[in-house]
Amino acid sequence: MRRSTVRNVPVLAVVAAVMSIGATAPPAHSPPSAPPVKSPVAVGHGGAIASVDADASAAGIEILRRGGNAVDAAVATAAALGVTEPYSAGIGGGGYLVYYDAASRTVHTVDGRETAPRSAGSSLFLANGRPIPFDEGQTSGLGVGTPGTPATWAAALGAWGSRPLAQLLKPAERLAEHGFTVDATFRAQTEANQARFADFPDTAELFLPGGRPPVVGSVLKNPDLARTYREIAREGVGTLYRGEIARDIVRTVRTPPVADGATRVVRPGDLTARDLSAYRTIRRAPAKVSYRGLDVYGMAPSSSGGTSVGEALNILERTDLTKATEAGYLHRLIEASRIAFADRGRWVGDPAFEDVPVQGLLSQRFADSRACLIRDDAVLTSPLAPGDPRDPRDCGTTGRAAPTTYEGENTTHLTAADKWGNVVAYTLTIESTGGSGITVPGRGFLLNNELTDFSFAPATPAVHDPNLPGPGKRPRSSMSPTIVLDDGRPVLALGSPGGATIITTVLQALTGRLDRGLPLAEAIAAPRASQRNQATTELEPGLWDGPLRTELERIGHRFRQNPEIGAATGIERLSDGRWLAAAEKVRRGGGSAMVVHPRGTAP
Repeated sequence: MRRSTVRNVPVLAVVAAVMSIGATAPPAHSPPSAPPVKSPVAVGHGGAIASVDADASAAGIEILRRGGNAVDAAVATAAALGVTEPYSAGIGGGGYLVYYDAASRTVHTVDGRETAPRSAGSSLFLANGRPIPFDEGQTSGLGVGTPGTPATWAAALGAWGSRPLAQLLKPAERLAEHGFTVDATFRAQTEANQARFADFPDTAELFLPGGRPPVVGSVLKNPDLARTYREIAREGVGTLYRGEIARDIVRTVRTPPVADGATRVVRPGDLTARDLSAYRTIRRAPAKVSYRGLDVYGMAPSSSGGTSVGEALNILERTDLTKATEAGYLHRLIEASRIAFADRGRWVGDPAFEDVPVQGLLSQRFADSRACLIRDDAVLTSPLAPGDPRDPRDCGTTGRAAPTTYEGENTTHLTAADKWGNVVAYTLTIESTGGSGITVPGRGFLLNNELTDFSFAPATPAVHDPNLPGPGKRPRSSMSPTIVLDDGRPVLALGSPGGATIITTVLQALTGRLDRGLPLAEAIAAPRASQRNQATTELEPGLWDGPLRTELERIGHRFRQNPEIGAATGIERLSDGRWLAAAEKVRRGGGSAMVVHPRGTAP
């Protein structure tokens, strides 16, 4: 057996104060005016859930208590997030699910990314040969891809689930029917979208009661979504791809229901019934690297998460980060991220359309050829040109740099584990905060604007762009659901929202836990840096306001401030067999970690 390099840290002191606070789900009859208490850490037996929302985590725990497994609980949690986090996720979007099967000690993935209409070409976002304004792609039918989330649920449950979808939708249906309590984060997100929500009558009716954002502490109900969930429970997810819901989606995309008097340019999309009926999820081999003797599994393309996190870890493999100073650690982390994003921009796209050299990107040989660019006393210049994983040359670059495309930040991530040892890391999204801004009339859910993750146009004719639109193509993503194993057994799993910052958030949390010895909750809470092959590196206030920034600037780093990067959740298997669930302490109002049995011994 290989020796695990997860550094032993005293977790009991971290969790003692929160083991019984918000650690378990409330009874199913809890009124909406008394939501579950959020806690960022929970420890115990019987399974665990970590998400950004207490109601959603409680839905997953409810399923685990009733004998469901981690996949069942993940679907129930995701469905509840569609109610309480509708600006981040829902059945109008898509995502990626990574699953560890304890019986076979194997990792599997489901690619549930949205797809472009079959009519889409590389000029999808061009008008008169020029890219349209980004907001005209963002708030439009043009940016809507075929949703993948319901199909992801069906695929995962069909392969590994133990409960019918109808049973798993019940907690979310109940939550939509009776309502959830609005918090400050939900209100702030609504306020930020108030102008565009007001331009769509169904969105305004649902999220702007009385024409204004709902007040903190009020109860927001979504009876249309409750009915939609009941219809899916009764007829199966096929109704969203071939039935009445599919027809409603197509009608909404092709003729967006804009309010009378609205002056916004809302472009129609070309999604068809055939596009929806043809949609399929894809079971892909996971991206995998070895790091410090552990096996790190992530999502392969169409996501760039697994290859980019994996390449950066391989670059860092030759450096002993346990002995590095804090400034030295951050310098290496920033430079590894810069290089990984340079290579991502040149090589990663939908593998059905692009020849993506996945194995080359994940090879230690290629990482070593790129790592030699890093110096301790200087900073690489961005944008950095890519390397060639098909023919690695020491310190070599090839061609010109490709810019990092914009990706919406309001994704969400959940992590689940069960009493049998199965684990799920699941990242799902509708892209921008509020997606397209368009609610399907009578259905209670927002449509995604995921197609804006494509490049609107090539940055330069001299650079091949693997992320241009195409018929039925999946836009490149940064979602990075990740599971770490030691000798075939789970060590930890985590993921985050945040657009392209997802990759850097996951990388920093992994190295914070595995190398720097931080407890998982502290690795998640640590102030973040995000470098994405750009001239400046983003810093959260905890780093911006501290002495490390000055120390790093002395060797050439340039920074800009970002008030909040990501909102991670994770789980860890402790040496005594218990699960530790961890979520954000502050970001997005704090997350919610729960376990089935929070007391010290297994029942």
